Amino acid sequence: MDDLFDEDILKPAPEADGMVILSVANAYKKQYYLNPKFAKLPETIQEELQIMCVLYTADVGGILTLRFDEEGNLLFHVTSEDDDYFFDEIGSVLKIKEIQREKQELLEALELYYKAFFLKEDISELLSEE
Repeated sequence: MDDLFDEDILKPAPEADGMVILSVANAYKKQYYLNPKFAKLPETIQEELQIMCVLYTADVGGILTLRFDEEGNLLFHVTSEDDDYFFDEIGSVLKIKEIQREKQELLEALELYYKAFFLKEDISELLSEE
């Protein structure tokens, strides 16, 4: 792991068993983490992902974790510290919906990448549907 990365920011929720973390952005520690398993993603995708996550936490605060479930769906998980009275829960939900709408193509591409390279699924059918 990167020396600048504090392992504390990786605190997946208890229900995260079996899920693979893609990235974590932490507003409290002002850190971003990309799982090294995804180092082969194109640099432009890595940068776009980092910008998206860091801007999210700069806007609403908290900790944003992007992770894949067992079926390859990309999930957003947000947590905040108990004493963070500035964390904007409503803004968080709205911002995630905005990201899902504006970055739909990126998010779908990440899911396809995960399904192809991690789950070893044949994605040719998924690609032909588009």
